[in-house]
Amino acid sequence: MRDYDTLIHKQIIACVILGGVAALLFTFWIFLAKFQVTNVYVEGNKHYSAQEIREMIEVGRFGDNSLFLSFKYSNKSITDIPFIETMDVDVLDRNTIKITVYEKALAGYVEYLGSYMYFDKDGVIVENASVQTVGIPLVTGLKFDHFVMYEPLPVENQDIFQTILNVTQMLEKYSIVTDRIYFDDAYKMTLYFGDVRVTMGENQMIEEKIQRLDAILPQLAGKSGVLHMDNYQDGSEDITFTLDEE
Repeated sequence: MRDYDTLIHKQIIACVILGGVAALLFTFWIFLAKFQVTNVYVEGNKHYSAQEIREMIEVGRFGDNSLFLSFKYSNKSITDIPFIETMDVDVLDRNTIKITVYEKALAGYVEYLGSYMYFDKDGVIVENASVQTVGIPLVTGLKFDHFVMYEPLPVENQDIFQTILNVTQMLEKYSIVTDRIYFDDAYKMTLYFGDVRVTMGENQMIEEKIQRLDAILPQLAGKSGVLHMDNYQDGSEDITFTLDEE
């Protein structure tokens, strides 16, 4: 009789253990299936694609689980990613997250010893990369012989960086993409668009010039020469284009 009671007791314990394991497995299945991220909204990204941003966030074994992500990124921003100031992750529902990207405000970049150094509106080098970034202009003509990360590029005229930012912002406003921005020794500016060079002169009437340029550029497609906007006056129609000699 005692052996029978012992057997029953062991069976009960086994059933309890199996039931507990089944409950844990069911809970784990709910954790995996019910809270799997299937919808991801990404906003504020320019340098990285939405897919690249998503892959940065959904890392690890449970990287696509909204409960895990909610716990991992609760009251925490993601930093230490090139070209990005911070990223915030918000869980909208059990299957949906929103990633808000705050990119560093880059004015342009210079090439130095095979690297591309990206700087902000104050000329501070914020990134040193081996690849060029679409949408951020290459700046040439600036004179310097060294650089230090997170310090201003050592050029004689530090005000030039505000000029660069003004130009890049205006170009972006009118959806104009320039190949590069060149400054001569007097810091007069030229914009390059393939074989078309646009002499902009000094930092005067930048928006008016670029607004006018927006209307002119399509007419210069396939041509090679210089568009003279150095002495542009508001409302002036007297803008000349000099074709390159064959």
